[in-house]
Amino acid sequence: MMRAFYGIAVGSLLFLAGSIVVSAQAQGAGTASQPNGFTNLQVWPADTPRAVVLNFMNAFDRSLGVECNYCHVQNNGRFDFASDEKREKRVARKMILFRDSINVELAAIVDKPVTAGPTSVEARPGAPTRVLCASCHHGLPVPVPLGEVISEAEKTGGVNAGLAKFKELRAKFYGGQQYDFTDYALVGIANTALNAKRPDDAMRYLQANLEYFPKSSQTYQMMAQVKNAKGDKPGAIKDLETAVQLDPQNNQAKNQLQQLKQ
Repeated sequence: MMRAFYGIAVGSLLFLAGSIVVSAQAQGAGTASQPNGFTNLQVWPADTPRAVVLNFMNAFDRSLGVECNYCHVQNNGRFDFASDEKREKRVARKMILFRDSINVELAAIVDKPVTAGPTSVEARPGAPTRVLCASCHHGLPVPVPLGEVISEAEKTGGVNAGLAKFKELRAKFYGGQQYDFTDYALVGIANTALNAKRPDDAMRYLQANLEYFPKSSQTYQMMAQVKNAKGDKPGAIKDLETAVQLDPQNNQAKNQLQQLKQ
């Protein structure tokens, strides 16, 4: 069972940053050192190779877009890696175990056994799909979807605040893995606004989207839905015609256009 757990942890490519401490610092604090020079190693077996631990430390930072001080206590420029004082470290331990339990269950569901040892991290035919920290976090400490961030911003200033937050995040994260900034991002946010009976707000988001993606077929398709909801059938037909012209393979827009013309 220990080998299976070890294999899951290694195969996941991520490790809780808050469960190790460098030997020199640990010995200076009078803490018993583990075989690999670390102390307070709780999530993994105590003899986990040092190189593996450090590799996962780096992967953890990349996955959450954080640095060591996110989980570790830092005093006067020195890290107390063994300390469990910070809430983020305690939560991270539980999240690592939660992730590994998912991988055990996932392997059973897809009927592919979890393999042990460092080679299990390699992508190869027949290897089981694994959930990593990056699978959800995508470089964010708290992986909140873009739509929820915009909805929260709207509470303080309506659609203007929502658009401002979108532009702020796009300027900061565009090209990264944190958020989806394809043409569907604002289309989805506009759809949420329309479902909330806010067609004018939905149109504002869509008009902003055309500034980024002037040839977005799905933006025009969504604009047609907004106009139709407001009783502007001719305008909806025109936008659907544009959507089909921009993307002749947009069969959904074609069907909607056919229905409106009946």
